[in-house]
Amino acid sequence: MRLVAVTGPRQTGKTILVRQAFEELERGGTPCWYVSVDDPSSDTYSPDHLVDSGVLIPGRPRGVEWLVATWERARAVAERSPQGLVMALDEIQGIPQWSNVVKGLWDRDRRTGCPLRVVIMGSAPWAMLTGMHESLAGRFDPFPVTHWSLKEMQRAFGVTLDEYFFFGGYPGAASHMRDITRWREYIRHAIVAPAVGRDILSLTRVDKPSLMRALMDLAPGYSGQVISYMKLQGHLKDAGNTTTLARYLDLLSDAGLVAGLQKHSAKLHLARRSSPKLNVLNTAIMTATYPYPLARGRDDGAFWGRLCESAVGAHLHNTIGSDGIMRLRYWREGAHEVDFVLASGRDLVAIEVKSGRRRGRVVGLSAFKASFPGAKGFVVGTGGICFNEFLSEGAGFWFEDAHRAG
Repeated sequence: MRLVAVTGPRQTGKTILVRQAFEELERGGTPCWYVSVDDPSSDTYSPDHLVDSGVLIPGRPRGVEWLVATWERARAVAERSPQGLVMALDEIQGIPQWSNVVKGLWDRDRRTGCPLRVVIMGSAPWAMLTGMHESLAGRFDPFPVTHWSLKEMQRAFGVTLDEYFFFGGYPGAASHMRDITRWREYIRHAIVAPAVGRDILSLTRVDKPSLMRALMDLAPGYSGQVISYMKLQGHLKDAGNTTTLARYLDLLSDAGLVAGLQKHSAKLHLARRSSPKLNVLNTAIMTATYPYPLARGRDDGAFWGRLCESAVGAHLHNTIGSDGIMRLRYWREGAHEVDFVLASGRDLVAIEVKSGRRRGRVVGLSAFKASFPGAKGFVVGTGGICFNEFLSEGAGFWFEDAHRAG
């Protein structure tokens, strides 16, 4: 039995998911511990509380010694239990050098046959959590969690399509939708700020933290637009070189905040040197700084168009998979462009997003197909696949569907 790694952006329901799984396990007789590394609500370890609730929230300083002591207690309980024990360690990134410690503890359990099963949880991708030196290779099964889809938000909160576009897919923020001021504060201070300060700056080397924060402040306002690195440098103080900005965009993408999509080109070196197309990975990040409510935003044609396009881009990015087989890009050549390109090997699918009341021209798709014979393409929105339908299936489905349609 290997470690299970439940990772993904902040506020995407990882804790809810694990707790629900634990409830099912406990109904079947398997004891479960949920250990929140960054929760200081308790200063003592209470076995009685643990028996009653199945929840362990130690309050000692979170470091290597605390982790080892907690693991030892879990071992003792697992050995006494007929069905062993399942323990979840949430926000594991709060413990310095945690991966090396977990490796040693886990390897010992495998040698001794200890019936302890462990779930590792963190608000960042696995590569960011473990750093440059992967010490847990071959010891874990990844379970990535991404932003909530339209279906999930509709099922849980009954949101409309327009509400999903505007408020995005953060389940924790859904209860604040009727209070736009509180909702914006929640997005900015409970999600975005910790994602930058605690999940990026504390886990990776960032030589210019102020630049990273400034880029995060600037990028959502350009979501849905291609912007040159030179223009970004002009907006940012002490911006450094384009390599630094490109790396910081990659880190923001890894944290589930903003992606910088490359231009599609048959020549790889041209794609790497291209200006990025910025796309928030949850539209809440874009609207959290928009000064007007939903009704006003819906009447703002330029803003609404970028919001719809950003929602489509976020959906494609979040459902494309992490194996690297399929890539998400954009395409522009002269006056012609398409919003998104799905590329898998030599197979290409171009996607154009239309949000206006009338069907517009789609000359970009024709130009793309002329430049890349054999490529497929379709429209999402007005005159094409309706947004509700498109957002109900992932990138892989639409890629295959486009090729099946011929």
